[in-house]
Amino acid sequence: MAGLPDQAYLDAGLGARLGSGDRPALVVVDLIRAFTDPGHPLGADLDRVVLNARDLIERARAERRPVIFTTIAFQQGLGDAGRWPEKIPALRTMTIGSRWVRVDDRLQPRRDEPLVVKKGASAAFGTNLVAMLVQRAIDTVVLCGATTSGCVRASAVDLLQFGFGVLIPRDCVGDRSQTAHDSSLVDLDAKYADVVELSSAIACLEAPGC
Repeated sequence: MAGLPDQAYLDAGLGARLGSGDRPALVVVDLIRAFTDPGHPLGADLDRVVLNARDLIERARAERRPVIFTTIAFQQGLGDAGRWPEKIPALRTMTIGSRWVRVDDRLQPRRDEPLVVKKGASAAFGTNLVAMLVQRAIDTVVLCGATTSGCVRASAVDLLQFGFGVLIPRDCVGDRSQTAHDSSLVDLDAKYADVVELSSAIACLEAPGC
């Protein structure tokens, strides 16, 4: 298991391995300017995460695995935002067309790579992500992005509940808080995903079923 799990987790037998299937896809969660630019209230220094994610994206492309990006973007006036911005007021800056909702330029999404626009934390909540994965007969999702304790965690939980195996390369996810990042990885590895090294995620994109 990732990190140092609580003894109660060990006693309960949590942390079994999901492994990878035969048809993996890469989902890049919210590596957008609002989160990767420290000049935004929600931004943090995620340079290492972005560069590691770029390596993973390039490998997925080389292996012709689907690459899907996500962003958070609301209509002007926030009529589609629900109550989330009440909890996190800085989300009000993340409107359709804003520079803040654009994927980090260093990742250079291709025109044929889908961009899922979400209104909540999970990439699978109220979006067509699951339909796209099912259409492609995907059985395993390699998940990277931000934040570990927020949108990555929520996405992992939902994707597992929809029947997908989930792999999270620890060096390809990040958070504003190191404490939240570390504790979330322990919890995710115990309950909802396999937290792995970047090399293991690349190996599974190259040789599914490993």
